[in-house]
Amino acid sequence: MTEYLSEPIARRVWEEKYRYRADGVIHDAAIEDTWRRVAHALATVEKPQHVECWEEQFYALLQDFKFLPGGRIQAGAGTRHHITLFNCFVMGAIEDSIAGIFESLKESALTMQQGGGIGLDFSTLRPQGVTARGVGVAASGPLSFMHIWDSMCATILSTGARRGAMMATLRCDHPDIEAFIEAKRDPLALRHFNLSVLVSDDLMEAVARDAEWPLLFPLGQDEEISGEIVVRRWSGMATPQPCRVVRKVGARALWQKITAAAYDCVEPGVIFIDRVNRANNLWYCEHISATNPCGEIPLPAYGACDLGALNLTRFVREPFSSLAVLDLDGVGAAASIATRMLDNVYEASGFPLQNQAEAARASRRLGLGLTGLADALIMLGIPYGSAESFRLAGEIMARIAHAAYRASIELAREKGTFPLFDREKYLQGEFVRSLPEDILQGISRHGIRNSHLTAIAPTGTISLLAGNVSSGLEPVYGWRYKRSIRAADGSLSALETQDHAYALYRSLHGEQAPLTPAFVTAAELPPAAHLGMQAALQAHVDSAISKTINVAEELSYSDFSGLYRRAYESGLKGCTVFRPNAVTGQVLTAGDEHMPDRQCCSIEREAD
Repeated sequence: MTEYLSEPIARRVWEEKYRYRADGVIHDAAIEDTWRRVAHALATVEKPQHVECWEEQFYALLQDFKFLPGGRIQAGAGTRHHITLFNCFVMGAIEDSIAGIFESLKESALTMQQGGGIGLDFSTLRPQGVTARGVGVAASGPLSFMHIWDSMCATILSTGARRGAMMATLRCDHPDIEAFIEAKRDPLALRHFNLSVLVSDDLMEAVARDAEWPLLFPLGQDEEISGEIVVRRWSGMATPQPCRVVRKVGARALWQKITAAAYDCVEPGVIFIDRVNRANNLWYCEHISATNPCGEIPLPAYGACDLGALNLTRFVREPFSSLAVLDLDGVGAAASIATRMLDNVYEASGFPLQNQAEAARASRRLGLGLTGLADALIMLGIPYGSAESFRLAGEIMARIAHAAYRASIELAREKGTFPLFDREKYLQGEFVRSLPEDILQGISRHGIRNSHLTAIAPTGTISLLAGNVSSGLEPVYGWRYKRSIRAADGSLSALETQDHAYALYRSLHGEQAPLTPAFVTAAELPPAAHLGMQAALQAHVDSAISKTINVAEELSYSDFSGLYRRAYESGLKGCTVFRPNAVTGQVLTAGDEHMPDRQCCSIEREAD
């Protein structure tokens, strides 16, 4: 058994989530068997004469947790379990009818039953109080149906399936947006959802001008045109639609409601949806209005996310010394192999729905990212939030992105491009144009295998598996604390654990050695440090980043209220801010404090 499972919580995670058992038989006697199982399963889709070679390369990359594929891949690859290897999906547009709503609910349940988290845009549902088409009664509005999804998720959870995760989005100009913003003030409501407002550039401009903001909804077929009409590109519709203005609110008042709710109860988050669509590599054939549950993968209808993270702590040489250095060449080489591994998931996995298979394989999106960033910085002696930390993080992510794009070009030469590839239009993409010239020339000559290559996920559980390395790009929450682990039967247990870099430092220097200045926690960092790190990485991420800006409970609302605005001005695609509060409590607990059974998609988790 590898030394990294000596941490009790790491072994528990492996035992409960990733160790392969079937019909009472234990197939993975040790973590090495899990690595071998995953490596073999993803290599078998290669040409027969190349399977053994790629299996060994995949195994070497998995060894000692250098690369952490998404949790579904680790749990399902090479098993007989009837589950998908894709962590999350965005569901299709919800048709504004009872039949359409419950068909979407059924598809959501089938997806979650196989282990996929889901994202849904409820903007297609007409607002509360408007006459429902064809039946002459008042519509109950999107929030009423969200409660049905929430109950469905709880039911799926009660069967012992992987705990559900859902993201709900609503447009900032939907007439029910204020009720959506306030929904999480009830501590018992929508506990299986994360909520994010789709914030448009027009709203941000209206806020800046202190203008009125129209709340509206598309006219129904054959509906009489009356009142004030505005033409808008609406969720679930291919062309701009005439929309009736239902009422108007002050843009600043609406913005204040968003920030006040986030201050008081964490949600909603914000997604800067126009920026998401502008920067989308598939701008020419997709319109996005939802993300996966943690927000790092904006996806079209029925799209899927195929995630994995390079564990930066395994690339630090001579940690905590004057010779400490990060092996950037090793990071790049690992990113190249990881790109092939994740691409092979498309052939190795099934899908809950045929629509998902078709949509996912049309783009072959990958979400290769990183984890252990904060721990790696500590091991290198660089304080998180310093100018050097931003510079190095940007350099690391650029190395990962460029290696992944080059690997995807080579895969296109070998196996063909993704079906939606349009050479001329793809090369016009905002993000693509920022890539090095050799990559642009390679795409022009050979095409590319995957429409998107990079994303940064929370990696909460797989980072625990790797010895509790810091999660994703997040700073360290604390040096010692408790984490709750959900067993297969749905029960929770709290285990004490310690941060990987802290544990390593203590093993090298003893319990009494003073910590270096690089040992900083999330609570010690100003919000600007969180925003600065996310911005440094976003420049090299073609999808998005799941990042939580953790702030102190005592931070005043006046200081808090500008964070979402600063995130927008920093070029980010979205933002979530966590302030401890009476509704959601703390992210993690220290010492002997009791850890409550938090909602299933709380912000410290991953969709695993």
